[in-house]
Amino acid sequence: MKQIFTAATVDEAKNKAAVEFGTEVEKITFTVLEEPKKGFFGKIKGEAKVEAEYEPETKVETVTEKTEAVEEKAEVQEEVKAEAEWSDTLQKKADCAKEYILNVIKAMGIEDTEIEVTKLENGALFEIKSEEFEKLIGKKGDILDSLQYLASLVCNRIDREYFRISTDCNGFRARRKTQLEELARKIANNVKRSGRSSALEPMNPYERRIIHAAVSEIEGVTSQSKGEEPWRKVIISSTTPRKYDNRGGYKKNGGRRRNNNRRSKGFDITTSFEKDYKKPKPEDTMKDSGLYSKIEF
Repeated sequence: MKQIFTAATVDEAKNKAAVEFGTEVEKITFTVLEEPKKGFFGKIKGEAKVEAEYEPETKVETVTEKTEAVEEKAEVQEEVKAEAEWSDTLQKKADCAKEYILNVIKAMGIEDTEIEVTKLENGALFEIKSEEFEKLIGKKGDILDSLQYLASLVCNRIDREYFRISTDCNGFRARRKTQLEELARKIANNVKRSGRSSALEPMNPYERRIIHAAVSEIEGVTSQSKGEEPWRKVIISSTTPRKYDNRGGYKKNGGRRRNNNRRSKGFDITTSFEKDYKKPKPEDTMKDSGLYSKIEF
């Protein structure tokens, strides 16, 4: 590839050639055809003219590179095939779960309900839209949780591959998540100041994970789950708990403040909720919860 370039100087002509060929000046062979001439009083007359010769480098594929390219193409084809097969299974299960949820909602006497299905990894999110959202959400999302659990049982009877169902209604999950995070931060900061552990009321695994995640972002406190389902709860504790002396008081700043009541052995994780109901029923799980405020829609 040869081409002639002109410019005010030889260097400028060479740079123009480099730009044109899309490479570096050092990789081009130049022949200077004309150079600018000096006239009277040092004035430059004429332009510089150079012939530039450049042959683009051609990449020679090695046997290894060709083999890798073939293997990569085969992998892509397998992924596309697997994606197509997974999508068929996903659609079949999603349709089954959607039909079941709509039938249950209709049996509840709720009309004009729409469900928007969003594909997730190994599952789907069912966003329920209805003007009667309060009936579908229930107290702290218990009806949504029930729909999610039952729909999961129904659609997973199709085959042995687990299909994860998530249900939501009018954005309730996001609002609930924000509420639980605020609760976790509030309790964690109280624990951090007092040095005393605090037990939250029983929660399902999804809500406990939200609490644990929020607490993990606060220094000086830690959290753990204790108890058996459905009464399993989160305990938030200080990483620097107060130290007690053998008289029942606690040490502070090197001194000791007396306490008229001796400290009980161990930490009592029983909440007021459990004290009021020795043998609670499942439907009363979250009754009269004082830790949560009502979500406004």
